[in-house]
Amino acid sequence: MQHHNILTIAGSDSGGGAGIQADLKTIMALGGYGMSVVTALTAQNGLGVAGIHAPDPAFVALQLRTVLEGFPVAAAKTGMLFSAEIIAAVAEGLRGRDFPLVVDPVSVSQSGCALLREDAVAALVERLIPGADLLTPNRPEAEMLAGMKMHDENDVAEAARRMLGMGAAAVLIKGGHFDNAVMITDWLCLPDTAPLPLRQAHVETANNHGTGCTLSAAIATGLGMGLPLRVAVTRGQEFVNRALRQSYTPGKGCGPLNHAAV
Repeated sequence: MQHHNILTIAGSDSGGGAGIQADLKTIMALGGYGMSVVTALTAQNGLGVAGIHAPDPAFVALQLRTVLEGFPVAAAKTGMLFSAEIIAAVAEGLRGRDFPLVVDPVSVSQSGCALLREDAVAALVERLIPGADLLTPNRPEAEMLAGMKMHDENDVAEAARRMLGMGAAAVLIKGGHFDNAVMITDWLCLPDTAPLPLRQAHVETANNHGTGCTLSAAIATGLGMGLPLRVAVTRGQEFVNRALRQSYTPGKGCGPLNHAAV
């Protein structure tokens, strides 16, 4: 069996539900071989983030360089990057890459803890988003990056236009933060086309920790396997929906998706 090497560049979640841990579970569940560059350590559980420790950016760069020297990478994703210096190190390490890149602009944890410093937003826009094959913001992240509020489909189209103007080849605006009791709509946005609504049934569960990380990792895995963008996105949506329907609570607070769901 051929295993495609998928790289996640993100923070560690000591509670196991999001970040590097969720990414590696997702990649393996979908048939890839997962590798990681750890950009931050978090002390967290289902109740929230108690602390963050970021490694020296030079060590982040060393991790990335070592992985790229030792493995043929089929695709990569970024998650929590925390600081402008770490973003610069990652962007430099990925310069000249020959594989697709999914950028998940993680900025705030589900419990409300800042995972991206305010002074790092400009670095994200200037150094990492340009050239990304797919940018996957949720509603608050899209509003932050686009500098506007989104209330309807016209707002989604304008926010996407602004983010595409930053240099991303495509944008997936995730719909989990929009109010809809029946369906969740993610919007796949490409240059010079109307946003494409991709709908999934809403899953009623409080155990949704790591949803965004899981989706971006699933899409990266699909792209690494050669799937067209839309197919990789819808396959990722289906995986997340299935994992949400079988989610559980291993400890206190918000539980994770079930990455072993079948």
